[in-house]
Formats: sequence, C-alpha cells, structure tokens
Amino acid sequence: MSNTKMMMPKLGLGTFRLKEQVVIDSVRNGLALGYRHIDTAQIYGNEAEVGQAIEESGVPRDELFVTTKIWLENLAPEKLIESLQESLKKLRLAQVDLTLIHWPTRDASPTIAESMQALYQAQQMGLTKAIGISNFTIEQMKQAIDAVGAQNIASQQIEIHPFLQNEKVAEFAASQGIPVTAYMPLAYGKVLTDVVITQIAQAHGVSAAQVALAWSLQKGYTVIPSSTKRENLASNLDALKIVLSDAEMKQIAELERNERLVSPEFAPDWD
Repeated sequence: MSNTKMMMPKLGLGTFRLKEQVVIDSVRNGLALGYRHIDTAQIYGNEAEVGQAIEESGVPRDELFVTTKIWLENLAPEKLIESLQESLKKLRLAQVDLTLIHWPTRDASPTIAESMQALYQAQQMGLTKAIGISNFTIEQMKQAIDAVGAQNIASQQIEIHPFLQNEKVAEFAASQGIPVTAYMPLAYGKVLTDVVITQIAQAHGVSAAQVALAWSLQKGYTVIPSSTKRENLASNLDALKIVLSDAEMKQIAELERNERLVSPEFAPDWD
C-alpha cells in the first residue's frame, strides 16, 4: 500500500466542472505536456470523456495515475462496487489507481464504516489499486480508520488553498500517515489577485498561480489544479520547480481566513 501512496504524482490534473469536448481537450493537452495524474469523479459526469482522452493519448497505462470518486447515492455497499464497475467501463480501464468516497454521508445509513468496508472489498477485487476519502472531518476520518485501518487509506482529498489552509484536518491526517491531496488549490482563481502572492511571484519571476501551487506542494500535499488553457496547464506543471523561502511560506500562511468555497448543503459540520 505504501508503494501506491508513493506512486501518486504530486501534481495532477483536476477535471471538476469540465464537460464534453472541453474536458477531452484539457486531458489530452495535459497528457501531451507531461501530466500523469488525472482526477475525476462520478458526479462530474465526465468519466467517459476522460477515458476517451486517456485512450487516444497513447500514454501507456502503467505511466498513469487515475482517481475517481464514489458519489453519495452509490455509497450503500450493494451499490458501491457496481457503480465503480460502471465508472471503469466509462473510463475504459480495468482498474483505477485510487477510488475515494467523495463526501461522507450525513445519514445513519449507510454508515462510514459500511461504505469504507465496501470500498475495501472493491480494492480486494482488483477494481482499484488504492482507496481513500474526501471531505472527511477528523471525527469521520477516525470512523474510516476504525473501519479499514489508516494504512489502507491512501489519501484524504480536501479543499486547501492559502485562504483555507485546513491545518487541523491536514495535521490529523499526517499524524495517521495519510497523505493529503489539496483540491481547489487556486481558490477559483482568487489567489491570482492577492497582493502577498503576486509580490512573491514577481520576486521569483513566476506567476501567482505557480506560487500558490508551490506553497501547497512544499507543505507536502499533492495538488490537482484544473485548466482549460494549454499555457496554464504547462505553467501549473512548472510549479514543481519553484522553491519558496521559509519567510515566503510564513507570509502565505498568514493569509488564512477560513474562506471555504465548497460547502454544499450535504457537507459535514466542518472542523
């Protein structure tokens, strides 16, 4: 399992809100530029297009890391495995690298334990190499750990950017040896106009987006920005080359304002 954790490329391509030809182009361009980690989900309604772009790219399967996520209505044990098989069909893959529970259910049924055990069963069946969670609070992470063991949770994917740093949850995940993936790392583009971030970017001769991504990467997180523009896809990838000083990391840490951008009505009671 630790092997799978290590194989996830630190910078991936997010596909949230991208549909039809737009997502095909984004994934195709991303793969051509060197991305090898693609993140999708059942609810995005784009798994088939992502699968098409992957297949047409000609990139060997063993070079790719593909993540999908199980939607709320498929969390019941009798539905979960079937829905993942459906996702694999759309993605044109025999196996995904990582499958996450997209959101913890607020209902008593199915419980987090039941969903996690069904996901673990899907892993045993070879449908997914690794399993993980997304948008879980600390309390919910404890339930997931009790169900399958922390060593079997390859990722906790949560909203993290300079304005919502989610330190408590990230620190708890780290204490359990669970890697964190940061989604929405550019805060829907809001980081691009922040004065502190743009000043640091100017000092390095790079873009504000690259600085925000470099901050997350230096915190030890995997990041999955998305873009429809080829030049932005390319520059996001270059964030891997940037090294921020301790002083710059501290300046960005001070931008925390608990500005959560993703909180649907079914979201948990956040930490």
